[in-house]
Amino acid sequence: MKKTLLILTFAGLLLAAPACPPGRAASWSGVDETVIEKFAEKAGRTAREPFINTDQGDLLLFVFLVAGMVGGFIGGYNFRVLFPPRRGVGDEKHV
Repeated sequence: MKKTLLILTFAGLLLAAPACPPGRAASWSGVDETVIEKFAEKAGRTAREPFINTDQGDLLLFVFLVAGMVGGFIGGYNFRVLFPPRRGVGDEKHV
């Protein structure tokens, strides 16, 4: 029963997602535009180009790839520490 309800809920969300109009979401301005830019202009600070522009090309994708590889290596190296094996009733450690 619970499994069926979960599947129906998930299917309903997948089918309802295309019904949301994408143009409506674009009309909302973000916090950067409405709040931060207003206070920055009042303080006399204008927007400038970032030191490393990740909006061009696949630089941001490459950064996430490298971060995932580093995190995966660290997680794999410390797998036994993160997920210790369960000991049974008869498995006693002899010192």
